[in-house]
Amino acid sequence: MIILAILILGLAAGWVAQLALGERGRPGAEALVAGLVGSFVGGTLANLLAGDGFDLAPSGLIGSILGAIIVLAVWRAATSSRRATRRSR
Repeated sequence: MIILAILILGLAAGWVAQLALGERGRPGAEALVAGLVGSFVGGTLANLLAGDGFDLAPSGLIGSILGAIIVLAVWRAATSSRRATRRSR
């Protein structure tokens, strides 16, 4: 059951990250992966900095979304530079 909750939270964080970066539409695999990685890194870091430990807290949820935004932005920057170099060849 906890795995399902983690997947849903990751997908939600990825979807919010997509919206924050200006993309509309249904979240796909990219948003899910960015949400899961961002949730793990950002949520854990925010919870530990706030002193909440590993409990579910607002600081962790905010950290999850911020982490997903950072991961998605870096991912898009990396893939767009690869696409640009392929087109110029």
